Amino acid sequence: MPSSILYNGTIYTLDPALPRAQALGIRDGRVVVVGSEGKVQAAMGSRAEPINLRGRAVVPALTDAHVHFVGYALGRHELRLEGVSDYAVAVQRAAEASAALPNGAWLLGGGWDHSLWGGHWPRAADLDAIIPERPVLLLRKDGHSAWANSHALQLAGIDDSTPDPAGGTIQREKQQATGILLENAIDLVRAHIPPATLAERLHALRAATVEAHSYGMAGIHIPPGLTAGDGAHVLRDIQALRESGNLGLRCLVHIGLDTLDDALRMGLRSGLGDRWLRIGGVKMFADGSLGSETAEMLVHYEGRRHFGVATMETDALNEAVERALAGGIAVTIHAIGDAANRRVLDAIERATQLQAAHAEQTGHATPTPNAQPLAPGALALPNRIEHCQIVHPHDVPRFAQLGVVASMQPIHATADMEIADRLWGERSANAYPWRALHAAGATLAFGSDAPVESLNPWLSIHAAVTRQRVNGTPAGGWYPEQCIGLDDALRGFTIGPAIAAGARHEQGTLAPGMLADLAVLSADPFAIHPTELHAVNAELTMIEGEIVWIRP
Repeated sequence: MPSSILYNGTIYTLDPALPRAQALGIRDGRVVVVGSEGKVQAAMGSRAEPINLRGRAVVPALTDAHVHFVGYALGRHELRLEGVSDYAVAVQRAAEASAALPNGAWLLGGGWDHSLWGGHWPRAADLDAIIPERPVLLLRKDGHSAWANSHALQLAGIDDSTPDPAGGTIQREKQQATGILLENAIDLVRAHIPPATLAERLHALRAATVEAHSYGMAGIHIPPGLTAGDGAHVLRDIQALRESGNLGLRCLVHIGLDTLDDALRMGLRSGLGDRWLRIGGVKMFADGSLGSETAEMLVHYEGRRHFGVATMETDALNEAVERALAGGIAVTIHAIGDAANRRVLDAIERATQLQAAHAEQTGHATPTPNAQPLAPGALALPNRIEHCQIVHPHDVPRFAQLGVVASMQPIHATADMEIADRLWGERSANAYPWRALHAAGATLAFGSDAPVESLNPWLSIHAAVTRQRVNGTPAGGWYPEQCIGLDDALRGFTIGPAIAAGARHEQGTLAPGMLADLAVLSADPFAIHPTELHAVNAELTMIEGEIVWIRP
């Protein structure tokens, strides 16, 4: 592998020992030297390939710590309704997309947000009027609700008398199904959708990888979605990409709760793999989402008399967390509401205490017969909570105390601020609490949650620093006391994900010995006004010293 020198620019290393440098030398895929141009040239010699940065800025390559990458990749070719503020326009776009499909094909897509339609849920009848001949399933932007037409409901055997499945709801008005399915009820229809072929999935993944590189990304953490078996499908797809030589991103792949028993029987542990493909934790869902009013809250929603949905009851949650940790598998648990976050923290604390007590009594930290002996705290990867969208102030310090990574998506704050104010009221002061968690010592790992939001990490970096939308609203930011600085926002996409993946020893900063994963940027993020951060992209992306992207 050739050696190279990057010079004539500003290199932001995120290394406290040398935060900023003029040049950087790379050999065998790793950073060899960082410093002045003279120092780097002397260390690298005349054979290193010179790369003139022409005054541009360099940062460590970014990692998206929470992206449904396969779903995002496939969804790029489906009907997208993000940002559509007129319900009639959404219906018309569905009609146009349907007209372009072959006979018998499903119309799939999503991204709609009924909060933009005055909070009024869409209806099957409106799709039936324009698309009666094919089944339709369109996911809400958060993936926790879906809009189906009557054809799709009929295929799934759903009628007005169909009982709600466990952990799901068939929305009804005057005892009649409306076409809206929440949480696990979506699976009743999903089960009838023909799956994409492996070739289609891999083609979509390769295209999405190019997009990720264009933002300066080198890695992704992939949680399973809400569909049973999704984690296994994703792992197979990523392995197939690697086997074909097309895995262009470092992947931490979490397993689904439906495979936990199999993983424990096999002795599978978090951290298995290498720097390109590694097994993460086991994904669980403690509650639903804000937009679907299924996030589990300590106090009822504003103007409502319900508290959201506990999609996993406390006893089941505690038991699953205990079994996973005893077997060396970290947990990565979806929790959005303050009640769900508290229950997850309680479950992790309880399981950790049980392990420690069992270790004292027996010399082994595992109370379950099928798990391998494990010393307390010996997990290869830390436990995580995904989203942490609203956290009671009493629970904020517990993240650091328990070593739980706060895996958060800053873009959610600016995308959802109106609906948060409407449904959470003054409690929104405790929502998306990046600064509070960081100040309490928690590790922040940032992501996009694509396809819920854009894959572009610079939109989240902008949101984290300003708590404003790209149009500058609201003036001064939404609850600006929770803003964080640009340094910390970048760490959320670099060092935080490296810690969460057990890769901090070689990823996240540009220091000697670290992997040469970096992005040459279109603008210096530290020199521009924070309100311009959303427009930054990568001019060049390197992974292990090899150029994987150059902007045309």
